[in-house]
Amino acid sequence: MKLKTIYVCQNCSQESSKWQGKCPSCGEWNTFVEDVVNVGKSDTLSSHGIPRTAAEKPRRLADQAAPKARLVTGLSEFDQVLGGGFVEGSLILLSGEPGIGKSTLTLQVVSRMAAQKERVLYITGEESVDQIADRARRLGASENNLQILYETSLENILTTIANEKPEFLVIDSIQVMSSAEIPGVAGSISQVRYVTEMIMNTIKTAKIPTLLIGHVNKDGNIAGPKVLEHLVDTVLLLEGERDHELRMLRALKNRFGPVSEVGLFEMTGEGLTEVKNPGERVLKNRPEAAIGSALTMSMEGNRPLLMEVQALVHHTDFGYPKRMASGYDRNRLELLIAVLQKHTTLNLADQDVYINITGGLTLSDPTADLAVCAAIASSIQKRPLPIGSVFFGEISLTGEVRPSYKDKERGKAVEKMGLKIQKLSDLKSLPKL
Repeated sequence: MKLKTIYVCQNCSQESSKWQGKCPSCGEWNTFVEDVVNVGKSDTLSSHGIPRTAAEKPRRLADQAAPKARLVTGLSEFDQVLGGGFVEGSLILLSGEPGIGKSTLTLQVVSRMAAQKERVLYITGEESVDQIADRARRLGASENNLQILYETSLENILTTIANEKPEFLVIDSIQVMSSAEIPGVAGSISQVRYVTEMIMNTIKTAKIPTLLIGHVNKDGNIAGPKVLEHLVDTVLLLEGERDHELRMLRALKNRFGPVSEVGLFEMTGEGLTEVKNPGERVLKNRPEAAIGSALTMSMEGNRPLLMEVQALVHHTDFGYPKRMASGYDRNRLELLIAVLQKHTTLNLADQDVYINITGGLTLSDPTADLAVCAAIASSIQKRPLPIGSVFFGEISLTGEVRPSYKDKERGKAVEKMGLKIQKLSDLKSLPKL
């Protein structure tokens, strides 16, 4: 074995023979980390010592059997995000901020799977078995079919899988697992890539649905090499503010279902409970005739969600006004303020503008532009918007309100809740509301 030191970009996996401050491929700064690869000749299939096996013959696609029924957890919000449940042999990556509820949600899912399967294996490398058992008792998630193992060695994990033959597998987390075959510490690019590949090969062959728990970095992106997201079948992200009860589970990638589907949960003393109708929660907590408040109907995947946008506009005594947003893209807010300044009579040049999406949720739907503009107009004019009105529409740079192809679904959801759509074709009529 002949080893060579290289440097790999953590953002796009670009390789370089020397360290560079800026990646020439993706343009990100300080993303290159040291890695080691084997460049020596070998009679094995790869440089990691995997023996060659006889190649399989190609099979006709028409001869393949129909896929088996999905494994439903019973958590309807979770199953909806997956596209109907776990697929046999699927590899699911669940990630989120520390303390957001990943371990709690995982234990609830595992408990429900243990009630259906004979052998469920939970491998942890971050918490002790006693810690997980204590949480399971607190959540009422103790099952006889659930086995727990503390292990961080890949070789021991693969041996345990071969001996126990689980029907459902959880690995918490992929960043703390390591292999003796690969140089480097756990969590490095080479370790995460190799460990994921070996686990994927094992569970695909044995057709074991597997849930991987992953970390996020300081920017909120999934930690580790980008190849980690390419290898897995589904990427789930648990979002929310720790100071708020609401949690949003979002599918960023799904080979077995629609992308961008979301599930809503509420953090309680008994774990994460499903939120069936978030719109009622928004209307219940929202005072009537509130200044600087606008409702919008956001489409998350195929699901309409009623969300509240709050705006606060206040005169600034400084030369450069502040623009701040919580749960909303600040760059998008800057653009909308410029459009309002250009195409309406609102003067925001000397005004601080603050935007907040209630409930600790994140609003990324571009059709929320009109609701943001309406909330800003309401705040600066100190006049409430029409009671029960819902705003949605994408704002163009010319000041037009452009429709979306999902406006029909939004309209049906608005009518079902007894609200009314506030239609505008141009921002020039916005201050007259």
